[in-house]
Amino acid sequence: MKIIFFGTPNFAATNLKYLLEKEFEFVAIVTPPDSRKGRGKQLKPCAVKEVGIENNIPVLQPLKLRDEEFIEELKYYNADLFVVVAFRMLPEKVWSIPKLGTINLHTSLLPNYRGAAPINWVLINGENQTGITTFFIDNNIDSGEIILQEKIELTNNTTAAELHNTLMINGSKLLTNTLEIIRDGDVTINAQILTSEMREAPKITKEMLKIDWGRSANDIHNLIRGLSPFLDSQTKLKDVATCPSAFFILQDEKGVQKRIKIHLSSVIKSDSKKLTSIKTDNKSYLNIVTSNNEISILNLQVEGKNSMSIQQFLQGNKITNNHRVL
Repeated sequence: MKIIFFGTPNFAATNLKYLLEKEFEFVAIVTPPDSRKGRGKQLKPCAVKEVGIENNIPVLQPLKLRDEEFIEELKYYNADLFVVVAFRMLPEKVWSIPKLGTINLHTSLLPNYRGAAPINWVLINGENQTGITTFFIDNNIDSGEIILQEKIELTNNTTAAELHNTLMINGSKLLTNTLEIIRDGDVTINAQILTSEMREAPKITKEMLKIDWGRSANDIHNLIRGLSPFLDSQTKLKDVATCPSAFFILQDEKGVQKRIKIHLSSVIKSDSKKLTSIKTDNKSYLNIVTSNNEISILNLQVEGKNSMSIQQFLQGNKITNNHRVL
């Protein structure tokens, strides 16, 4: 079974590496054109392209997916199946080419959380369960017939980075199982059943990142962990696109404002009604009163600085009664 793989970030690259280890035959890889990154703005390949180069697999990088020359290139490889992971939407003239169809790996239990950011939204919405799905691509976004699914349990402290890596690992295995049953002709498919309780997972915008201290501590905690790049208290995920981080503005007694990202938090029970007031001993903790309970900041990042624990922050920043959170 000859396969063409479509993908971009490390999530997709990890899946591709796993499938190569399982000795599936990839005749080509499709990635976006190289982008300029870093201070020098040098052209750099995406993670999936790097895997292709390392394994001597031809890499196609079309500017436009509808380009006729690109379409002819795809047909030239005579692939039986296309596999798509973390890539942009394909036009029908692309996904309809292979005789066995085109499959996609999606990081939710479809049809729930269709869209660009399911990892973030299941946490922001405080779900206790999510999952991963393989399905055949059709004309609409994330709406095709389901092949396989796997459920993943969530805790009240699961972060976006943690969930990203869990789904990346589990997704590699689910893709393997999916390709095996397609290769062996044992695939069964199920149509997606839509319900009124279904939730969407639209792209995360910059406006969504700012914390609204008028919300409950649970809602704020879910927003923080749903955007957090931390796998645990020490380890940070490098893929910031998946984990852009929630933030707030801290204003000092002189009126100077600093943008501060919160990476890790916890909810502290409280009866205080002094909304947005700051509680701290200037040594070990810093809590902010919300509409219901308090948010205890565990790890943060001041603009222009590296991430640090709250204890490290308080060592160099004395918080007074005149400080304000905005």
